[in-house]
Amino acid sequence: MRVGVFDSGVGGLSVVKSLLEHHLFEEIIYFGDTARVPYGVKDQNTIIRYSLEAIEFFKNFEIDLLITACNTVSAYALDEMRLQSDHDVIGVVDPGVLALKNAIPDPDANILILGTKATVKSGAYTKGLNSLGYHNLSAIATGLLVPIVEEGLYEGEVLQSTLHHYFGNLTKAPDAIILGCTHFPLIANAIESYFEGKSTLIHSGEAIVEYLEAHYDFTKRFEKTELKFFASENPEGLRRTAKEWLQL
Repeated sequence: MRVGVFDSGVGGLSVVKSLLEHHLFEEIIYFGDTARVPYGVKDQNTIIRYSLEAIEFFKNFEIDLLITACNTVSAYALDEMRLQSDHDVIGVVDPGVLALKNAIPDPDANILILGTKATVKSGAYTKGLNSLGYHNLSAIATGLLVPIVEEGLYEGEVLQSTLHHYFGNLTKAPDAIILGCTHFPLIANAIESYFEGKSTLIHSGEAIVEYLEAHYDFTKRFEKTELKFFASENPEGLRRTAKEWLQL
């Protein structure tokens, strides 16, 4: 089984990492639109246009499934992508909501949603969680974290200052934090440390695996997965990040 993974930049590698760890696919083809990252500050029409261009890119490959590893795309362009695609297209928002429900069943739990400006504005996670009875929700647009991850700053003063900028006014650690951008799992350790390990982190990679295993038949597992990486700009930079993050 072959899968395509699409993201606005390098963040979708966090999804690839989880797919590799669970040996789900024979081949993974990754495309990062690094020339136009971040998507989270763009308007809906632009997000949809870029996403449909990604659909055209993946038509060059014989894939069985496409994972849209970008939360912003998942919130705004998933329906349009499915109409233009010859195969299933899966976003990350619904799997994230499912993973939160399975990890934190208490509807009174204090849930913090992190994402880009566009993802937070869409209310996609809030709507999904509200429909399951969760009501103690808050959301913070943490868009500065995207370029920080793109620069490979997974720790250090710049990252810590940015986390304090966003979280310094919170009076207590949330029960759970939805990392509503696939860039954010790359700094999950820093976020977890900031909240002193008191918050359960929900990230797209494991959420996608949980969703896939619930909806598709993966009786066959692959010990070795072929990886192909493509980018709209600086593909070598993407491959270097992939080598570091995926320990290739």
